[in-house]
Amino acid sequence: MQKVTVNASRCYDILIGSGLLPTLGAEAKKFPKVKTVCIVSESNVYPLHGAAAEKSLREAGFEVISYVFPAGEESKNGAVYLSLLNFLAEHRLTRSDLLVALGGGVVGDLTGFAAATFLRGVKFIQVPTTLLAAVDSSVGGKTAIDLPAGKNLAGAFYQPSLVLCDTDALSTLPREIFLDGCAEVIKYGIIYDRAFFDYLKEAGPEFDREKVIRRCVELKRDVVMEDEFDTGARMKLNLGHTLGHGVEARSHFGLSHGKSVAIGIAMVSRAAAKRGLLSQQDADTIQDTLTAYGLPIRTEYPCQELVDYMLSDKKRSGGTIPLIIPTEIGHCDIVPTPVEELAAFVKAGL
Repeated sequence: MQKVTVNASRCYDILIGSGLLPTLGAEAKKFPKVKTVCIVSESNVYPLHGAAAEKSLREAGFEVISYVFPAGEESKNGAVYLSLLNFLAEHRLTRSDLLVALGGGVVGDLTGFAAATFLRGVKFIQVPTTLLAAVDSSVGGKTAIDLPAGKNLAGAFYQPSLVLCDTDALSTLPREIFLDGCAEVIKYGIIYDRAFFDYLKEAGPEFDREKVIRRCVELKRDVVMEDEFDTGARMKLNLGHTLGHGVEARSHFGLSHGKSVAIGIAMVSRAAAKRGLLSQQDADTIQDTLTAYGLPIRTEYPCQELVDYMLSDKKRSGGTIPLIIPTEIGHCDIVPTPVEELAAFVKAGL
């Protein structure tokens, strides 16, 4: 087992390894006064891992309840969020009780936002079951739901009390869902670490999962500790996301987050190369690597439709949106971009 510790507004450990789900109850026992644990999961994940999670918690002496909602990004909305809050209230959970987010990014985001707001804050444990959640969304305390105007527009910064990443859960993932997470993995190499990117390029999707998850978590840990509330250096983690969220929203969430981010990364790389900010060789290498991982690099959505979605991006500040631009593999710059220049940038990346 590997352990990475995050020292943010709440200090917590990220445990990574095989066979960790059965230890959930023992880990939860380390938090004092917890009597009831609510597992929050979705309809694809719960049948696979719910029984093991419940068994571990009950054997540790907890009362366990479970809230399961329909799988998919479309469930990360206000109605499901309020339904979950009402469920917690009906079962009389207290501030000393605990939520467990058992699933991927949608489960983690929704559970975290509920934990941040129910009774003005209760503890929660992230148990990511997808690669994307393990390397990205379960770490760092960003929680949110989507609004009709855009993705993640209502949320809170709220750190988990523990992240328990059982790599065995990844073996139950459909291949396509696993590859979705690879977009976020590749992102870390492009932003921070050329040697890590080169390893991913050479190893392909059969990379060492524990090694890769740990490296991604270490990189995210470092930037979260530097900029917990996403006002400076942490913005770099949004590489490909501003454009990717536009693609994802335009598809009405029919295109997955990972695929949308891959398209966003490729578009930014092409635009940067055309503007002389990134070498054509690096731009081609980024696109070739994404393609080798089975990820898309282009969209047919019109430029102006993507720009319209980008204008609702939560990172917009006044008349500018910070775009994350790779200048070489292993380094990116934060470039505040006037909204009137977005269309030209997007067009260059199409």
